[in-house]
Amino acid sequence: MNRLKQLLTRPLRPVHSSVIIFALVIALCGFADATYLTIEHYQGRIPPCSLTGGCEVVLTSQYSTIFGVPTSLLGIVYYVIILAGLFGYLESRNTRLLKWTLFFTTLGFGMSLWFVYLQVFILHSFCVYCLGSATTSTILFVTAMGVFSHQELTKNSVNHNE
Repeated sequence: MNRLKQLLTRPLRPVHSSVIIFALVIALCGFADATYLTIEHYQGRIPPCSLTGGCEVVLTSQYSTIFGVPTSLLGIVYYVIILAGLFGYLESRNTRLLKWTLFFTTLGFGMSLWFVYLQVFILHSFCVYCLGSATTSTILFVTAMGVFSHQELTKNSVNHNE
């Protein structure tokens, strides 16, 4: 818990634009995937699922909505928050905004772990679109952890050189 508090209270150094652009592209892919699934949900259609063959089982299961809201719509909200934070950082170079945006990827990663768990152990079916979203959330999380660990490495190398 102290490490988390330390991470959130310590200033973040500026991050290279290429890392942010990479994360933007990944978040846009996740947003497109979640948007497609949401549109299909509200049109009452199950997207074609030839690779895994389990989309219908997953997308019509009791786990596909939370309080009547499709989980894909929650995914859209998640990706919009990530995109807004990343675009905001590129525009303002506000490292506090970036830090919270990157920290928020932990939520997406945690939810992805839960949904993959459901597919593997409860539903015994796989939705390629859901797995795609889990992949994009995981890549965003790993990118965020890479930024944070690079900050740690940079801090440690500066401390060792003093």
